Amino acid sequence: MVSEARERMVRTAAILLAKRGLQGASFSEVLAASGAPRGSIYHHFPEGKDQLVTEALALAQGRALAELEKHRDQPATEVARAFVQLWRDVLVASDFQAGCAVVAVTVAAEEDALVDTAAGVFREWQETLTALLTSGGVSADRAPSLAALLIAACEGAVIVARAQGSLDRFDATSEELIGVVAAAS
Repeated sequence: MVSEARERMVRTAAILLAKRGLQGASFSEVLAASGAPRGSIYHHFPEGKDQLVTEALALAQGRALAELEKHRDQPATEVARAFVQLWRDVLVASDFQAGCAVVAVTVAAEEDALVDTAAGVFREWQETLTALLTSGGVSADRAPSLAALLIAACEGAVIVARAQGSLDRFDATSEELIGVVAAAS
């Protein structure tokens, strides 16, 4: 059974990654923000920070996939709308302080294993989006490129929204994406 302190540390690490990046998710920051006892971090994560970050990425991956799965067998435009709304919700809930933990790890990781983990998360998101778009009416030939477009454009739009502290460009990008998916459906 996973301890409450361990789960709290993983959740906290995912939040810190999304807000402060890889360097801002140090063990000391995770301990301070989670309220976990100092000695517990090495007990729960004997392989070090990489283990904690890997588990935080798995948590972020699972949350996104669970949200997407709610839209299985819905029209492709609803799948696209759900994906962009997921990121819009992150921005609004954090007052533009959080983005994507996976991007944060991708741009700052010095360890190949962490970059590979982040790449795996993006692959899984793309595979899931591809399947959902296909079941939602997009051709099997077109769905993979639209899934990649959704991911790349949303990630970029999140970065711009954080920098500007505004949803203007994010919302404009979202509407364009939904329009492209609608045209392909």
